[in-house]
Amino acid sequence: MEAIPLTALLPEGLDPTAYKVHFAVWNQIKHPIDVLATNQEEWQGWNSWRSVNNDFNREFIFSLAQNKHDATLWLFGGIWEVLERRPEQRAHSYTVTLREDLMGPFIRRLYIRHERSGRNIRRTMESVLPTMTVSSILEEPFAGEPFPGHDRINHSLADLQAVVSQARADWRIALESMKGVYVIHDKETGQRYVGSAYGDTGVWQRWATYALTLHGGNIGLRELVEEKGEEYYRTNMRFALLEYWSMRTADDHVLERESYWKDVLHARSLGHNKN
Repeated sequence: MEAIPLTALLPEGLDPTAYKVHFAVWNQIKHPIDVLATNQEEWQGWNSWRSVNNDFNREFIFSLAQNKHDATLWLFGGIWEVLERRPEQRAHSYTVTLREDLMGPFIRRLYIRHERSGRNIRRTMESVLPTMTVSSILEEPFAGEPFPGHDRINHSLADLQAVVSQARADWRIALESMKGVYVIHDKETGQRYVGSAYGDTGVWQRWATYALTLHGGNIGLRELVEEKGEEYYRTNMRFALLEYWSMRTADDHVLERESYWKDVLHARSLGHNKN
């Protein structure tokens, strides 16, 4: 089936030469699509940032956030009007305002297909528009990744923070009424931490504590945060469920299984567990 060109959706009379396209990509700290989904003020900051060059030197910014799993898929983040440009480099030197009258209903709903060439993430619109096509239009604005299933969780702490900050109902409902044993592993070193949620605390509440504090109060993980830094921890530490049960499950069983997994995964001798 022939792809629909993006030009078919653009407002009548839109002049590409008045626009720069901002292809927002992972900045080694956060994925832009998470920012777009969860924090409008922070997303505005992404579109007001000036590097060394005066890249946003046109009247408008056509903003896009890269999908985490497909580098050729971009979520529309709105059209921003540049009201002021200041000379400070590596700072929020642009004053921008969202023009909701320009394609406002498509914000966080329109997925655009485009294979970016080169490393420049701020391009003139006329240079890239011919290869931009409509991939899909979501029924509801994108609000983060849906719950993948208890046995398919393999998410970074940054992912988890995005989910918790939105209090996503699908994640919360699936996890708040579950006890469980989980593993947090460092994708760089392979070291692991095994923990559990029991008593009156479900997995959702336990993981929400990690989202807030990073280390969840655990000595070994607190030491890792202090050693490696918060951004390393947010990016490299990944969460998964090893086992999960209803809240009626006896705590003794949960703790027994936690100890079992600590032994199996050498979480004490080679990982971050201290007990």
